[in-house]
Amino acid sequence: MTDHKFIAIEGVIGVGKTTLARLLPPYFPSASVLLEVFEENPFLADFYQNRAQYAFQTQIFFLLSRYHQQHEAVPSALQQGYLVSDYTFAKDELFAWLNLKDDELAMYGRVHAALGAKIPKPDLIVYLQADHEVVMRRIAQRDRPYERDMDPEYIRQLAAAYEAWVSNLQDTAVLILPVNELDFLSQPDDVAYAAAQIKEVLAAQAPSRTAIEAGLSLPVDGRLPTLQNFHRQLAATPSADPSAPEPNRAALRHELADLLIHLLNVANHTGIDLEQAYLERVKSVTRNP
Repeated sequence: MTDHKFIAIEGVIGVGKTTLARLLPPYFPSASVLLEVFEENPFLADFYQNRAQYAFQTQIFFLLSRYHQQHEAVPSALQQGYLVSDYTFAKDELFAWLNLKDDELAMYGRVHAALGAKIPKPDLIVYLQADHEVVMRRIAQRDRPYERDMDPEYIRQLAAAYEAWVSNLQDTAVLILPVNELDFLSQPDDVAYAAAQIKEVLAAQAPSRTAIEAGLSLPVDGRLPTLQNFHRQLAATPSADPSAPEPNRAALRHELADLLIHLLNVANHTGIDLEQAYLERVKSVTRNP
């Protein structure tokens, strides 16, 4: 199992996600970059002119595009090293909540749920946080044609949606990085600062060697006495003996739980898919009784 990590940069439009994603790889081992392909969306310019009319077409195009880009690219990149992306697949749903309604939102939700289950989640989301005025200034400075008539109120709504989304994330680590005073493009020290913050969070996530060794230490005689005695009893008799004393079920339950924890620790540390290994073993025993 590799120690390669998937780092996703998130934040409102214009906050600096792509710039930071492009500049981070030198700070991480064999890192590659995955950038969102958004300019190919044929509905995007019309969407900014008329959100209500073009929201569904724009959203579905983005959903399928993001799925096709990440489904194979993320696992493949993580085989080689770290991966830094300027977006998450999950954030697509955030835009849908903001732009779609009723039947369109329900239909989108079903498709997103089916596709999202196949996309690896980031190990860390770096959320770039900036004031509204700073974001609007940066959008104006990059001067993309289809963003020139963007409604500032839409950016406010999007920022509020991002804040709510980030505050409710429970299954992914989040680093909130204020960027009002940071300029990744012209200040290399700001990129180094962001990289240091990311490394600190990732290091805190990693289990210590002591914890790993504790998880890998095999059960030895005396640690699981009830289980060992019950195993000896089963091995000594070809079939269950009704006259044999009942095992201490409470003790056996606890010891089986300890053993299960140990097996899961070993599987996680070695990268073994325990469920798949079990199924393969069952098939092997069935074929060769």
